[in-house]
Amino acid sequence: MEGVELPPEQQVQLQRSGDSLRVILPPDRDLSNSDIPPEVIWEEMWQPLQQRLKGGERFGQGKQRVDLVAQSRLLDGRQLQELADRLGEYDLHIQRVYTNRRQTAVAAVSAGYSVEQELLPHLLATKPDTEATPWAEPLYLQTTLRSGVEIRHPGTVIVLGDVNPGSSIVAEGDVLVWGRLRGMIHAGSGGNDRCLVMALRLEPPQVRIADKVARLPETPPQDLGPEVAYVTPTGIRITAAHDFVRP
Repeated sequence: MEGVELPPEQQVQLQRSGDSLRVILPPDRDLSNSDIPPEVIWEEMWQPLQQRLKGGERFGQGKQRVDLVAQSRLLDGRQLQELADRLGEYDLHIQRVYTNRRQTAVAAVSAGYSVEQELLPHLLATKPDTEATPWAEPLYLQTTLRSGVEIRHPGTVIVLGDVNPGSSIVAEGDVLVWGRLRGMIHAGSGGNDRCLVMALRLEPPQVRIADKVARLPETPPQDLGPEVAYVTPTGIRITAAHDFVRP
């Protein structure tokens, strides 16, 4: 089948932002009434960018950080790996994934990428969804967050696994960790001081809830089991989960 020329808004775009690059994927298309196979559409999406890269366009010396703006496009682990391989041929390496799809966010975190779910409208070629609610569905991650991974989500984040030192979670809702929490945590990032931080082992260097900050001791006390951090009139308090009563 001959190639299909796609309009610019349906092609992969490349933008520079400071010392990093943004690769912007077009939104998913409804191909139910199309005679064009999805794999042909996929290849044609990449053609303009590949021509630029093969033409020797330079974006800096050595390895270049790339932010992948996936928008509403649904990507699984295999597709993310294919994207990483394509870009890696030109020394472009994905560091962060912007997406408003929970499935894509989970796949990106599992692959070791930072995730941003609060999409910035000026990053996108299309108009933002004006019907999107400011409080998203919970983001559920069944993985360990490694050092260097950052999660930003406009809702509650639930992690079934450890949150290692050097990683971070910024959530507009609660943060629940079914494991050991040693990374940086900010719950209620939109200003909601009713949000909670809960973990089986609560050992971060500091806890932020809304605009309140509490530093934890470098040497944690004896294992108290699951704990909850919450805001009181005097600041953030941490208590054993079995003793917690929401004020």
